[in-house]
Amino acid sequence: MQRQEIEQKIELLIDNLVNLNDPEGKYAIPLADGRKIDNKSFNYWEWTAGVGLYGMVKYYKLTKNEKVLNIIINWFDEQFKQPPVEKNVNTMVQMITLAYLYEETENPTYLPYLETWGDWLYHDMTRTKDGAIQHVVFGSENYQQLWDDTLMMSVLPLAKIGLLLNKPEYVEEAKKQFLVHIKYLFDKKTGLWFHGWTFEGNHNFAEALWGRGNSWITIAIPEFLDLVDLPTNDPVRQILVDTLDRQLEALEACQNENGLWHTLLNDPSSYVEASCTAGFAFGTLKAIRKRHVDKKYLNMALKAVQAVIENIDDKGELQHVSAGTAMGDTLDFYKKIPVTGMPYGQSMAILCLVEYLYYNI
Repeated sequence: MQRQEIEQKIELLIDNLVNLNDPEGKYAIPLADGRKIDNKSFNYWEWTAGVGLYGMVKYYKLTKNEKVLNIIINWFDEQFKQPPVEKNVNTMVQMITLAYLYEETENPTYLPYLETWGDWLYHDMTRTKDGAIQHVVFGSENYQQLWDDTLMMSVLPLAKIGLLLNKPEYVEEAKKQFLVHIKYLFDKKTGLWFHGWTFEGNHNFAEALWGRGNSWITIAIPEFLDLVDLPTNDPVRQILVDTLDRQLEALEACQNENGLWHTLLNDPSSYVEASCTAGFAFGTLKAIRKRHVDKKYLNMALKAVQAVIENIDDKGELQHVSAGTAMGDTLDFYKKIPVTGMPYGQSMAILCLVEYLYYNI
């Protein structure tokens, strides 16, 4: 596929992303206090839209497409007119895009948000035993729980804000968070990651080696290494690279023949899932390009890219995307998550194809 064709696919994905909606509230998440969290629409401050913004800012940085930049600017302009959103793990991810947006526009009105959210996450966000960020989300404190999503949703933004605002303590905290999440979520037997851990009972719930959760790791490690630029002999860098390499080795062994991965990575009876596939493609391609891992994984990544492209329909919607997924107590729970177009599916496909553009320059 030529560069121009890839860009056309990305822009089709973006157009679909910004127009996604859920008029019947079928995928809205009801909370105990009566609120409903819109988990589907782009115009809502939640992680689903936040990851979408991140995909778009990556595309803008590479292409300088002003239309895409204006979509991002307008999104924040509209959100800042609303009452302040609840700060939690999943609403934090918007801040990494806002940090890049500030670097691009130098709009001083963005700084108070970056300063306030960074300060809150560093000082006030609830921690578990061993100092891990507790995976607090809308309507659920998830007491004493670590989830693999947290590294993408909160730790990357903390590192970016720390670098932007000259807060080295934020970067050090981010390094710690990667290490403590590895400690409790990395499965030494397989090289893959469990979805979560709880200190209440000290277990990994269903011990689910969940696809999209794993893909957040494949994205987050190369992104973090790119941000902090640690020396080659730095022990944190070495641990992160070695952990990523173990994961990629395991992923290579369980990739489906059609290029996709299953929603439970080690269970071929679970359905194939395209958002995790896009995340794996992005992270693998970036890790190879940045020379963190060997080129031996390139065929796996390119096979995944092709599978992602084949699963983008004529309207620009990535197919085979699992809906929002809470922590499961059984493996069957993951198999029953419905499949539908979601903002993060669009965004992860955008991330995948943006990284693929580097291989077409």
